[in-house]
Amino acid sequence: MRIAVLSDIHGNLPALEAVVAELRPFDEIWQLGDVVGYGPQPNEVVAFLAAEKARGVRGNHDAAAVGELDTDSFNDDARAALEWTVGELSSTTVAWLRNLPERVEIDEFTLVHGSPRDPTWEYVYAQSIARANMSRFKTQHCLVGHTHVPLAYRQNGSRVEPTQPDDRTVLELNERRSILNPGSVGQPRDGDRRACGMLLDTERMSLEWRRIDYPIERVQELMAKAGLPARLVARLGYGL
Repeated sequence: MRIAVLSDIHGNLPALEAVVAELRPFDEIWQLGDVVGYGPQPNEVVAFLAAEKARGVRGNHDAAAVGELDTDSFNDDARAALEWTVGELSSTTVAWLRNLPERVEIDEFTLVHGSPRDPTWEYVYAQSIARANMSRFKTQHCLVGHTHVPLAYRQNGSRVEPTQPDDRTVLELNERRSILNPGSVGQPRDGDRRACGMLLDTERMSLEWRRIDYPIERVQELMAKAGLPARLVARLGYGL
């Protein structure tokens, strides 16, 4: 099967549409949470994923948007955007988000938003954190999001080896346990403003990361019109 693996869409419909178009043809979408928050089109993004019958998990923004996580640890901009999002969500969107689990296992892959040991909040951004999490999932591989940065960590004996992929980087999967991050569709934070997604081929057991241009200025216009925080609008332009 060919799987489009997406994370941290954050209400950014043009980025989602561009990534999905780039990754076709595929058999399924797996999404790793933070479907909403920050961006200007949360209902449209959820409707798109629902129409595609996407499988996946909830992120911290998703949980907060449906009242199942408080926002005390969110920064001011994230909290303001979340409050706006809550006011925009339709009952259909809320029901879809509420139905997302924290963790899903599909064949040899565990799906979480943050990390296997803390699916909601922990960021897997360092070798030491990846090493501590390698024993916290039962499958061969774990797919995570949350950092908004494409990354791969693979176990090699007692060591964990990191890879930061570029556009079109291909990684062959084998018996080595791994933690894999597709990067962010809707709000990249690695200095590259292009949307990011990942294509998983479960027959060849390989991954390919893709970076895709999309109409950022249009999203910024929608955010500004909605009164979302100016810093969130600006950061889309430089990918941080």
